Amino acid sequence: MNTGLSIAVIAACPFPYPRGTPIRILRMAESLVARGHHVEVISYHLGHRVVDLPFVVHRIPRVPTYHRLAPGPSYQKLLLVDPLLTLRVLSVVRSRRFDVIHAHHYEGLLAALPAARLLRIPLVFDVHTLLSTELPHYSLGLPKALLRNLGDALDRMLPRRADHIVAVTHAIRSRLMHEIGISADRITTIYTGVEAEHFHTAAAPDPRVAARTLIYTGTLEDYQRIDLMLMAFRRVLDQQSDVRLKIVSDASLGPYRSLIRDLGLQEHLDLIQADYFHLPEILHTATIALSPRVVCDGLPIKMLNYMATGRSIVAFRGSAEILEHDRTGIVVPDNDVEAFSAAILALLDDPLRAQMLGNNARARVEEFFVWESAAIALEKIYGGLLSSRLT
Repeated sequence: MNTGLSIAVIAACPFPYPRGTPIRILRMAESLVARGHHVEVISYHLGHRVVDLPFVVHRIPRVPTYHRLAPGPSYQKLLLVDPLLTLRVLSVVRSRRFDVIHAHHYEGLLAALPAARLLRIPLVFDVHTLLSTELPHYSLGLPKALLRNLGDALDRMLPRRADHIVAVTHAIRSRLMHEIGISADRITTIYTGVEAEHFHTAAAPDPRVAARTLIYTGTLEDYQRIDLMLMAFRRVLDQQSDVRLKIVSDASLGPYRSLIRDLGLQEHLDLIQADYFHLPEILHTATIALSPRVVCDGLPIKMLNYMATGRSIVAFRGSAEILEHDRTGIVVPDNDVEAFSAAILALLDDPLRAQMLGNNARARVEEFFVWESAAIALEKIYGGLLSSRLT
C-alpha cells in the first residue's frame, strides 16, 4: 500500500501494559506507523506512561474507583468505564479524519460501533478470544451456565457487526465460520508477533540448575488449569526428587494452597514475581516450560515467550495450536496428567532432545511470528475494505 492511512485503534484495556493484549496492540500500532501510516490509540485511563510512543494515545477521564489491571469483566467496567470509552471514541473520531477503525476485544468493538456507523468508517474487529469460552471463568456472581449462554449469544451477535474480523488463531476463525456462520472471506487470522530481540539474553548462570527446573509464567486463573500442572509435577517428583517448579506470576497461590499441601509440593515450588522486562532472564533459569491450559481459543502469549527464549515446551493440545509435536514442543492429550508428566520426564532424561526442541521453537517464532508480517496483512484488509467502499 503506497498511501499512508489514518487508523483509529480502540484499546479496551490498560495501555500500554506488559501483558498479551496490550502488547499486541502496541506492536501492531508501532509496525503500522513504521510502514508510513498514521495511528491514534483510544484507551482507558490506565496504563504505563511512555513518552516516546510514535503515535498519540487518547484516554477516557480518570475514574478514581477503577484501577483494575487484570483482564476480565467487572460491573464497574461494563457500566462506567466502557461507556466512557464509547464517548471518547466518538469524540476523537468525529474531530479527525480516519480511514479505518480497528477495535480490540468485544468491549472495544462495542465502543467503536456508534462512531463507525455514524461516520461510515470501516470497522475491523480484532478478536482475541470467544466469550462463550472466556466468560464462565470470571466471577460475576452469576451461574457458569448462564455466563456460557450469554457468551454464546454475544459471539453470535457482535462479531458480524464488524466489516472484517481479525482472529488471533485459526481455532477462533474456524469457530466463527462453522459454529456462527460468518463467511470465510470476512475473517483473517493474524498471529501475534514476538519480541525476538527482547528475549535474546544470556543463558542461565548455572545450566545444571536450569536443566532440573520447570517453569510456568502467567496468570493463575482456574482456566489455566494450574491444578493439572501441580498433579503432573507430583508424578515427576515421584521419579526424580531433585526437580523444582518455578511459577512466575503476580497472583497469589492461595486458591491452590490446599492442593499443594495435599500433594506435598511446598518444598519444591518457587513463586516469583517478574515484570515483562525481566522475564527473559527468569525464563533462562529453567529448561522446560509448561502450558497446562486445555481450552484456549486465543494464543497464549506465554507460548511465544517460551519459544522465543528457546525453552523446550510441554503443553496440552488445547493450548498448543502453534506447536508442532516433537519438533517445536511436546503436545499431549488434554487433561492427561500422566502423559503430561511423562513428557516432562522424557525431556529431563534427554537434554539434547530438549535443546533441539527449544532451538526449533525459537527458529519458528523468529521466522513466522514477526510484527511486520502482521502489519502487511492488516494493510491488505484495510485496503480491501476501502476499495469496496468506492465501488
